[in-house]
Amino acid sequence: MPRMIALLVAMTMLPQLVAYAQESSETLDIETGGKLRLTRGISTIEGQGGGGLTPWAVITGDETDRGIGGTAHVTAVELPDYSFLSYGGAIGFYDRFELSYTRQEFDTQDVGAALGLGQGFTFAQDIWGAKLRVAGDAVYDQDTWLPQIAVGANWKRADQGAVIGAIGGADDEGWETYTTATKILLDHSILLNGTLRWTNANQTGLLGYGGNLNEDHELMGEFSAGWMLSRELIIGGEYRMKPSNLAIAKEDDWIDLYAAWAINRHVTLTGAYVDLGSIATFDNQRGLYLSLQAGF
Repeated sequence: MPRMIALLVAMTMLPQLVAYAQESSETLDIETGGKLRLTRGISTIEGQGGGGLTPWAVITGDETDRGIGGTAHVTAVELPDYSFLSYGGAIGFYDRFELSYTRQEFDTQDVGAALGLGQGFTFAQDIWGAKLRVAGDAVYDQDTWLPQIAVGANWKRADQGAVIGAIGGADDEGWETYTTATKILLDHSILLNGTLRWTNANQTGLLGYGGNLNEDHELMGEFSAGWMLSRELIIGGEYRMKPSNLAIAKEDDWIDLYAAWAINRHVTLTGAYVDLGSIATFDNQRGLYLSLQAGF
């Protein structure tokens, strides 16, 4: 619940920060804006432009190939036994290249005490990301089936190395790469996305990288689909495959059903039902996802 309160506070602050950033860019004579609403994506829990759980090939921010854009986000997930918070920002350069940073915090609440870690014990990690569009245009290439294609990489560092080692994790920092393809069919108001991620992260890296079952990177598939009900509203779902490297904590694939509302050209609010399966021996982790993104 404190994380939901933090999210509500952030809702009042992010639009003001974005307005200030846009005024600053105008002072520096940098072109901003130009994209259709929602086509910059929302912010994933790891900070990239895309869906909630998986990155898309779109570049964050509202910039076109003549400018620079950016986004800031805060996301909270409330589960039966845990709570999760992520917050960060990303910059898009000329609708071609994206840099991002996100901080994740995973509160074990009562589970922490049950596991001997302490009430409210929190795992956290920092994530630095980069993404490059290499082919296609998801919006303007309507006369071809070629999707927009991007490649990306994340560097992650968790803050609980001693605990990660004790539960069988191989390392408390790691990297992953991915290739993602996005196609928007404007005539049918449909968005389709597929991502292949090369990773060995345990619970996105919060529980480390590799483990006593497997230390190597594996190829994981991720899929998204959305139906645009209007220029301001899209509904859809996502599926994210996960490696399971720790003998002590089986890891399940993730699923969500989401709705994203572009309140205006700067602010997008996203709500979702998420099913994250088993987390650190506690099954049936299903709950509410709520995210606010502001951008220019």
